[in-house]
Amino acid sequence: MFVADSVKDNQIVYVRPNGGRVLIPEDILASIFPYAQDSWNKPESGGVIMGRYIKDSEDIVVDKITLPMPGDKSTRFSFFRNRKSHQKIIDREWEASCFTCTYLGEWHTHPEPSPTPSFVDKNDWKRKMKQDVFDSDYLFFMIVGTSEIRLWEGNKYVNSFTTLNKV
Repeated sequence: MFVADSVKDNQIVYVRPNGGRVLIPEDILASIFPYAQDSWNKPESGGVIMGRYIKDSEDIVVDKITLPMPGDKSTRFSFFRNRKSHQKIIDREWEASCFTCTYLGEWHTHPEPSPTPSFVDKNDWKRKMKQDVFDSDYLFFMIVGTSEIRLWEGNKYVNSFTTLNKV
């Protein structure tokens, strides 16, 4: 499986344009890997990303994700998240963490080794940047491919996306 080459010390760390880092721990990675579209019969899957902004730094830690749920719609090449069921988990985690675990963005899978966002993905990300309520100037968009996981940072003020590189 693709995990061994991408994961150092049981986590993935990405570098942000502002010098900060985004850390994705082993348990989050382990929960995502079963959804990788590594066979023709696996549909696209996805959910939301939640985590913490580290005080006095530009660093972010991903603490939780939602997994596919009843009400989501998925095919081999599309995924539509049921807003209400995922939002309930976002709200629950926000309260349970004493208001530190917040919505950071979205993740989904693609049936390609090194995933790239589609036209539909980019339009959806732009819509989320304009319409979603979030605590930062940025949202993060993760695509899980069959060989690697890639991450983009979206800036709500310029409505643009930057590909983040792994450390």
